[in-house]
Amino acid sequence: MCLSVPAKVKKIKGQTAVVDVGGTSYEADIQLVPQVKEGDFVLIHTGLAIQIIDREEALASLKVFDEFERLNKAMDEEEKETGIRLT
Repeated sequence: MCLSVPAKVKKIKGQTAVVDVGGTSYEADIQLVPQVKEGDFVLIHTGLAIQIIDREEALASLKVFDEFERLNKAMDEEEKETGIRLT
């Protein structure tokens, strides 16, 4: 299974962009999306920007990632309290 992550393009330096994912900056190769501009959202897969995506779609996906993170944290806390492994 492959997973791509939505990221916002903060800065472009040649064939590389500095992108933001959840407050963390990464560098991504943008050769596959040469028309990308600062402020665009892209899907990142293994360090490559593979597609420009709509802002609303990116934000919806990031919201789902946040929900998964909250769920995982809640499950971890419940496991600590009960001693029962939930996964």
